[in-house]
Amino acid sequence: MKNKWYGDDFKLGVVGGGQLGRMMIQEAINLDIQIHCLDPDPNAPCAKIASTFTVGSLNDYDTLYAFGKDKDVITVEIENVNIEALKKLESEGKRVFPQPHVLEIIKDKGVQKEFYKTHSLPTAPFELKDENFRLTEKDLPVVQKLRTGGYDGKGVQVIKTTGDLTDQFNAPCVLEELIPFEKEISVIVARNENGEVASFPAVECYFNPKANLVELLFCPSKIDAETEESAQLLARQVIEKLEMVGLLAVEMFLSKNGDLLINEIAPRPHNSGHHTIECNETSQFMQHIRAILNLPLGSTKATRAGAMINLLGEPNYEGKVKYEGLEEAISMEGVHPHIYGKSSTKSFRKMGHVTLTGDTIEEVLQKAEKVKKMIKVIA
Repeated sequence: MKNKWYGDDFKLGVVGGGQLGRMMIQEAINLDIQIHCLDPDPNAPCAKIASTFTVGSLNDYDTLYAFGKDKDVITVEIENVNIEALKKLESEGKRVFPQPHVLEIIKDKGVQKEFYKTHSLPTAPFELKDENFRLTEKDLPVVQKLRTGGYDGKGVQVIKTTGDLTDQFNAPCVLEELIPFEKEISVIVARNENGEVASFPAVECYFNPKANLVELLFCPSKIDAETEESAQLLARQVIEKLEMVGLLAVEMFLSKNGDLLINEIAPRPHNSGHHTIECNETSQFMQHIRAILNLPLGSTKATRAGAMINLLGEPNYEGKVKYEGLEEAISMEGVHPHIYGKSSTKSFRKMGHVTLTGDTIEEVLQKAEKVKKMIKVIA
């Protein structure tokens, strides 16, 4: 990589133009880093603020290869991309982070689970099944996950009763034992080319049962110091065993007997790290940039208590977006909205998030409950 990583002479390519890329750009501007995006949607969240914006398929080899040819470093904000094109760019000396081999492991949930097993990383017991397999009553209860293509809560379902069997996926999948867990937590960890590793304090997550999306998360989490230390260690082990450069979200279950089990990982900035923009010395987006440019990693120290609410499209609304209650919410102290610039909404679509900050987690959670009821995303 050139010594100079800022200004017009240096091009950082981001494959994907969604809200993660948008927030990455907002941080990159502070270091005069030029970000160039590729996305199939001409109205994607990055379109108006990227240094350049290319409309094209993320899965087409020629499109992605052509996009990367003149970039100094290439990264992703979504895993569902043409990995062969990234491999070719890497073989020609382009710096691609996270590396294509990491994306290959993570893109397929079956390969991901086998990776945990091979490297003695704790995860729920599982079986891999092809598209011809059909669940029966004797298999229940079980968690069924599509091996590829799932995102934002799609492609994962819990099948508990015979009535649920009609909804099972007819595609290659992972069957996981349904773990009775106490909490779901997430740790964001980063690693640069020098091997420097830094992780953020664990967050505790609550999910919308209909959309299977994070509805609320908060930090500091309500886990004890020993569990926090174990979660940090586990996140570091995962990124080191992957030999990955970049930012990794490690979602974990805390079982009722106190064990930590890896649920899934994401090799990019993640929903469970959005609060770091307001609540930590370094945001996850800046940390990702630092890691892929092999800069010193920033402090992950929490500066205040925080929670995050996802702003999801209300059910049964579709069309030009309207935010109800937003002005009322921002009149409150410690309310920080992030609107993603998507012009149209639909049921459970991620349209933005709100970070709540305060001196104590109790204060923050009270504020979060008020704001959750206040803001509605409709059409």
